[in-house]
Amino acid sequence: MTGGELEHPRVEELDVGPVLLALADGNRRRVVAELAERPDEERLCASFDLPVSKSSRTRHWRVLREAGLVYQRDAGNGLYMRLRKEDLERRFPGLIQAVVAADQGRG
Repeated sequence: MTGGELEHPRVEELDVGPVLLALADGNRRRVVAELAERPDEERLCASFDLPVSKSSRTRHWRVLREAGLVYQRDAGNGLYMRLRKEDLERRFPGLIQAVVAADQGRG
């Protein structure tokens, strides 16, 4: 593993349990929904406006990454994230779209 690489589960290792647990949190659902709006773009983790402490943000990023919902890259000057859209669609067709649509319906 080089400096900018973080551990990510392989697509065949993605499991619905950790994915659903990660999505159970409203802040993480919001991040996934924002990433789903532009799934081919990478975003600076600090660009998300979450009403939580820095340590809580760090935990949210780790949960999303370890569940397999996002790819993260450490660029030295910041941590970047993007949705694993293709991997998630292959393993759980329609899941992300359903979660985003349901969450938008609440607001």
